[in-house]
Amino acid sequence: MYFAVICRDKPDALQLRLDTRPTHLEHLNRVNESGALKVAGPLLGDDGKPMGSLLIVEADDAEAARKLAEADPYAKAGLFESVEIRAWNWVFNAPSEA
Repeated sequence: MYFAVICRDKPDALQLRLDTRPTHLEHLNRVNESGALKVAGPLLGDDGKPMGSLLIVEADDAEAARKLAEADPYAKAGLFESVEIRAWNWVFNAPSEA
């Protein structure tokens, strides 16, 4: 099952995001190698700067998706103001259609 992980940064946390980015990317590379990561990238504010993250992950259930999100160095560093996990249905351009 697919899940959207929608993370919103705390206000004025851009420097924390930048400082933590290398370990965040290492983490996402490991998740990607496991096959669980399907899509990932920053959410951008009106100024074009990152202000959150969006990940699409494949997991057995919402709790497993939440554990993936909690293991992210951004989450461990306290970057996020909120994290929302939602079941997601991949309709268009799904890998199974490729």
